[in-house]
Amino acid sequence: MTRWRFDGEITGVGTGSGVRIVVGHWSRSPLGEFTDVMVEHADGLRVLLAPSDAVRDFVTATYTFDRTVITPVHYTRSGDSRAVQAGDLHVRFEVGARTLLGHLLNLVPRTVAGAPWFCSVSDPIARVVLRGVRTRGTAGNGRREFYGAVDQRRLAGMSATWCGENLGALTPVDPPVRFGFGSTPRTPAVTTIVTTIVD
Repeated sequence: MTRWRFDGEITGVGTGSGVRIVVGHWSRSPLGEFTDVMVEHADGLRVLLAPSDAVRDFVTATYTFDRTVITPVHYTRSGDSRAVQAGDLHVRFEVGARTLLGHLLNLVPRTVAGAPWFCSVSDPIARVVLRGVRTRGTAGNGRREFYGAVDQRRLAGMSATWCGENLGALTPVDPPVRFGFGSTPRTPAVTTIVTTIVD
């Protein structure tokens, strides 16, 4: 049994054009520090933007896409601002106040919140309270995956373009994205997370 642990942030964004974007920025992982971006278009086309073959191969072994693109993915942060450039996609978002869920998550020690057993216990609650969000599930190729959220902040603003086209205003992530067994929260937010994948 192999356990892969990823520490980072997942940002879920909805846009007025119907494009939904999920940015994963991983500060610590078995693949080093990296950022990957999952995009689902209004017509349902699911695209992965990955910075390397290694990241693409790992992510596509766990999630489902219609198309993958290897391209430099640049993630920058300055205060509460974040910017992502990945091929045809440019996204900038502002991180706002901590959510009520974020305050509750802060009460749980990080070592507990990230533990697979705790993710298993919290999964039924997340399904009901967060609509579509899962904290455990079966990933691709028989893998099991556990999401341990430790903080969450809402997004205060966003701008994004795809192939130079403005994607519109910030909206809820609706309908839910379909990359794996769960979606991101419906309300646009950045969630600090510990992800464990058991192979």
